[in-house]
Amino acid sequence: MVHARPARRVDSRAGDCQGPTPMTEDILPYGRQCIDEEDVAAVVEALRSDYLTTGPRVAAFERGLAEALGVAHVVAVCNGTAALHAACGAAGLGPGDEVLVPAITFLASANCARYVGAEPVFVDVDPRSGLIDPEDAARKVNAKTKAIIPVHLNGRPADLDAIHELAEAHELTVIEDAAHALGARYRATTIGDCARSDMAIFSFHPVKHVTTGEGGAISTADPELARRLAVFRNHGIERDPQRLEQPAPGPWYYEQQTLGFNYRITDLQCALGLSQLAKLDRFVARRQALAARYDRALASLAGVEPVAVGTAETRSAYHLYAVLIDFEGRGTTREAAMAELRARGILTQVHYIPVPAQPYYVARGARAADCPGAQAYYERVLSLPMFPAMGDGDVDRVVEALAEVLG
Repeated sequence: MVHARPARRVDSRAGDCQGPTPMTEDILPYGRQCIDEEDVAAVVEALRSDYLTTGPRVAAFERGLAEALGVAHVVAVCNGTAALHAACGAAGLGPGDEVLVPAITFLASANCARYVGAEPVFVDVDPRSGLIDPEDAARKVNAKTKAIIPVHLNGRPADLDAIHELAEAHELTVIEDAAHALGARYRATTIGDCARSDMAIFSFHPVKHVTTGEGGAISTADPELARRLAVFRNHGIERDPQRLEQPAPGPWYYEQQTLGFNYRITDLQCALGLSQLAKLDRFVARRQALAARYDRALASLAGVEPVAVGTAETRSAYHLYAVLIDFEGRGTTREAAMAELRARGILTQVHYIPVPAQPYYVARGARAADCPGAQAYYERVLSLPMFPAMGDGDVDRVVEALAEVLG
């Protein structure tokens, strides 16, 4: 068995941050955080300040992210799942409502509808990109449909023009699941500016583009939605004197007017987030350079097709570098290929198992067979290592190992 060595600093070509040394005997994970001394110093400074939980760095992080996205409002929360839950809550979704969700995504994209009592309706995806199929979404709209959650899978934006057109025709709330897409672009706009949606959510888990350890955020151009999101993350508490139902007897007074949650993010997390956010452009550029190297190196490998490639209308942020592999045609299985790669110190992952195939949703009437594109995508997909600290030689190593395993 191959064991990971302690992480060491890699050279500037690999992103100038803490990561695995690009050596053959080292473990190469499919994703990891990129932390440097500036990040460490920012957190230490926060530890020495007067605020550890909710303080000035939370607001500063929200302002910084809003500026990066080009959007009026950002509300930061404790993780990406909380962001999805808060967005559904702010949208007023509830029992009896249906929400269109792509069949290929992480569970949270569907679960957030269930958290507020609504029901996810699974939409098929393009079998080559894994992105939501707007035509299948249109077929599944009915009188109960109140929202749609397009997922920008792997970092490549979904077809937001088609989603926006569908939403306008049926008065649907659009919540972009942009957990994979910080730094991505759609046509002339930045993902998260909400030019074609009501809200967009982000995740700051360690494998994402920037990290706060755990964390999430919701962006919106609507000040009323921003207010509801802020109340939702803080127990449903209202402090604005203009919105209180009873006259305030003093500055300590507050009212719980709705059922909210404790989804607050901390100053410690936002100190790290602010430091990371300053490196976002560099991180995304490095991911794109790595993806371009993968594309070139894989072009001659039969039976392997990159997934998250951008188009003339989109720029992928490459949270993941996923490929579609004809395992049967190459005389192997995905399980065997992953095991062989792992034996060579290369860790891979599958993103994702179709959500309607999960027992919880099968018990609620979902049928994976209703989404054949999702099944076709799932059967072939494999995520290869992708993170800014990788060196060019790491990409070459992965491709060479993959060629050996598939040979």
